[in-house]
Amino acid sequence: MEEREIRIQKVAKLREQGVEPYPYRFERSHRVGEARRAWEERGGAGATGDAPAVRLAGRLVGVRRMGKANFAQLEDQDGRIQLYLSVDKTADFERFRDMVDRGDFLGVDGTLFLTRTLELTVEVRRFELLAKAVQPMPEKFHGLKDVEMMRRQRYVHLLSDAEARGLFAKRTRIITALRRYLDERGYLEMTTPVLQPVYGGAAARPFTTVHNELKRTLFLRIATELYLKRLIVGGYEKVYEVGTVFRNEGIDSTHNPEFTLLELYQAYGDYTDMMSLTEEMVRALAVQVNGSAKLPARAIGGAQVEIDLGQPWRRVAYLDAIKEYAGVDVSGVRDIEGAIAAARQAGVDTRALHAHTWEQVIGEIFDQRVEERLVQPTLVMDYPAGLCPLTKRHRSNPMLAERFELYIAGLETANAYSELTDPAYQAEQFAAQSRAASAGDEEAQPRDEDFLLALEYGMPPTGGLGIGVDRLVMLLTGATSVRDVLLFPQQRQAQE
Repeated sequence: MEEREIRIQKVAKLREQGVEPYPYRFERSHRVGEARRAWEERGGAGATGDAPAVRLAGRLVGVRRMGKANFAQLEDQDGRIQLYLSVDKTADFERFRDMVDRGDFLGVDGTLFLTRTLELTVEVRRFELLAKAVQPMPEKFHGLKDVEMMRRQRYVHLLSDAEARGLFAKRTRIITALRRYLDERGYLEMTTPVLQPVYGGAAARPFTTVHNELKRTLFLRIATELYLKRLIVGGYEKVYEVGTVFRNEGIDSTHNPEFTLLELYQAYGDYTDMMSLTEEMVRALAVQVNGSAKLPARAIGGAQVEIDLGQPWRRVAYLDAIKEYAGVDVSGVRDIEGAIAAARQAGVDTRALHAHTWEQVIGEIFDQRVEERLVQPTLVMDYPAGLCPLTKRHRSNPMLAERFELYIAGLETANAYSELTDPAYQAEQFAAQSRAASAGDEEAQPRDEDFLLALEYGMPPTGGLGIGVDRLVMLLTGATSVRDVLLFPQQRQAQE
């Protein structure tokens, strides 16, 4: 008989014995970490007097049966502690021996003591089954197939891997630290709509839905930008949101169709202010959560590379970076034919390009020949204006836009602008996007009339910044795939 069937039969037998295998609650006196501290505060191994009494709860992650005595490992969020149960000291010992299995949740009453091997242990007087696990615990994970199972059944991964639980707890601490950093500097966290009548703020395809009562098509937001900017128009000077956004795009090691994005906007600033904020904030987060400005070493180009956020970050112009790393000078390119010729010279396979403008072709050169070589933190500045429909033109060169992106370990991590505040020019940019959409560009942004109306009420000079939180977590934890820092990533349909 399969183990699952045996466990299901145990559930029935427990109920026949008057024992409910799924009770309502259990009041504990300590977590495992608190129990260990209580032992040390008493004086540890050399103390005299009564041993601390504890009432603990957690999952059994190991059981050793030895006739009239059983040892077990109980695990809660703090960690593990050993249990000792015996026929002489533990009530209903036979029920534990016969009906309790690895993976079950258990509550125990007992006292702390040290074994002869000096392991802190609970001598269990009474126990209560808190949840009977009918699925057996996995022994361990190994191989690619099991990596896929970890992501599809994250709960199994977490219950069997304390290191994984630690990684996702660290993700939470990173996001908390991010919010605290901004809150302490006067930023207000706002909440903007997830369902939007007009999507915008990024070049991406949206997910589409229908509201039955309103009888209208709505879109899952691809960014929070346009609503946060409305708040700057409304009189707030520093706003941000950490929220989930959705883009109907591919899935790979750095992309998931839903992801966490930080966007912030600061009145009376520009992209140079955002550069300083980004460098200082990311460095501070690394020190706070890792204790160092140096990131965990990662494999890049066949070697283990240590990335140091503590050194001043390099700043390089976009076109200069293409010339330096791709070996082509595109500063004089102004048409798509010239851009395609430059792309071929740089070794880009232009047959697969879906670009509609010369700026997009140059973007492909950057993506394919430059990005992966930006290992140490680099702020790439001053993009072609055609790639930045929501950005002010560069104050000294109107062919460029005041935009930068942050690259670390070849990964785009942040994107920032001197925000476009001229309603007439913004309307022109939306018109250009409409023409691109008519030409087949599925990522062109639609015209947002209400946003244009908001700009007509006046928006002060503003700097804006977006940071991909999942990618930031990857960098700070050393993860190599975004799916390893998302609790429940989207997965391709499992093969039968």
